Amino acid sequence: MLRISLHYGIHFILPIAVAFLFYKERPIRAALIMLSAILIDLDHLFASPIFDPNRCSIGFHPLHTYWAMGVYTVFLFFKPTRIWGIGLLLHMLADWTDCLFIFPGDGMMP
Repeated sequence: MLRISLHYGIHFILPIAVAFLFYKERPIRAALIMLSAILIDLDHLFASPIFDPNRCSIGFHPLHTYWAMGVYTVFLFFKPTRIWGIGLLLHMLADWTDCLFIFPGDGMMP
């Protein structure tokens, strides 16, 4: 239950909290943009099986690679893409915490 709460809390509650704390002029717009980062999970459609509860997304799916995370980090340095970068990196954080439950005590993903 903790794994699910933490994973989906970071996916959905944290972006909304960030939007209302840091984007006070247009928090709903900011929240919707950050929540839309979940669309990068479309890369799961290329995996077989599409969903495996014991598979760490980080480093496995194309949009969940370390190279992709580097691009998401670069987004932070430019105002037009900053909010997208935040949303995408929050998504990576959610998936990384999920991986910690798959590889307990290790903290390292493949």
